[in-house]
Amino acid sequence: MNFQSNDKGVDKMKVKKAVIPAAGLGTRFLPATKAMAKEMLPIVDKPTIQFIVEEALKSGIEDILIVTGKGKRPIEDHFDANLELEMNLKEKGKEDLLKLVEETTDVNLHFIRQSHPLGLGHAVLQAKAFVGNEPFIVMLGDDLMDDTIPLTQQLINDYDATHASTIAVMEIPHKDTSKYGIINPGEQVNPGLYNVKNFVEKPEPDQAPSDLAIIGRYLLTPEIFDVLENQKPGAGNEIQLTDAIDTLNQTQRVFAREFKGKRYDVGDKFGFMKTSIEYGLIHPEVKEKLRSFIIELGKELSAEDQPITSSKDNE
Repeated sequence: MNFQSNDKGVDKMKVKKAVIPAAGLGTRFLPATKAMAKEMLPIVDKPTIQFIVEEALKSGIEDILIVTGKGKRPIEDHFDANLELEMNLKEKGKEDLLKLVEETTDVNLHFIRQSHPLGLGHAVLQAKAFVGNEPFIVMLGDDLMDDTIPLTQQLINDYDATHASTIAVMEIPHKDTSKYGIINPGEQVNPGLYNVKNFVEKPEPDQAPSDLAIIGRYLLTPEIFDVLENQKPGAGNEIQLTDAIDTLNQTQRVFAREFKGKRYDVGDKFGFMKTSIEYGLIHPEVKEKLRSFIIELGKELSAEDQPITSSKDNE
């Protein structure tokens, strides 16, 4: 395969920009998301999108573009200064809370509206002017990642060595391949870093080339925008980012970094509830009470061996 070299300057650039698509309608969480951005739903006391922004900052990202849509204004408000609130907390001596509030405003954030939800690839394309001729990170808000080294930082480290696009993947149960984009891996060039032959969108288990599924972090070179501008609609009649990356892989190397940390899927109700419980169990304010509650609830469920019913169910 005739790969295009990146030896003309773009590979010398540091990765300092991230794009967070947040224009989805959040229909899985209706009615809660009818008037509230899904990305603002809290895990204990912190909106999910704040976890994504914090991962970016811990990885050395300096500029973040959030691609929004209708009803997403609360995201902008959350990361904007609230002088009245800050003054109130300061006057009452609530320095710990003041620090938490100020942390959300000391970020170099930009926003752009995706007027029509035409797919993830289309959302990323809205970032072309923001990104310019630089490598950048795409971070999806449905995936919270936990590892000693942030996953975004791992991808940046790989880029510093390869100067190529690198997609985060994770080993999943073989029976679940039809739920994910799956890579067809080539040689393992470094521990956990694979050349990618091609991508297969949601294959049945007997058709899957591997159990390595694409998860919500991508490091991309700016050439992806040329591909996206000419990309035909794919699954769901939308511009699919995976399709564009597969096309890019025909002219530039694309690697896959296998993530070995903990991934929290907050894209559906059950995953969101599990994540809330796990984060609650490490939250300093509630962890002891929550642990005791779970233990007692477990005893009650074991004793009854049936679902707990509310008082309304007995009326």
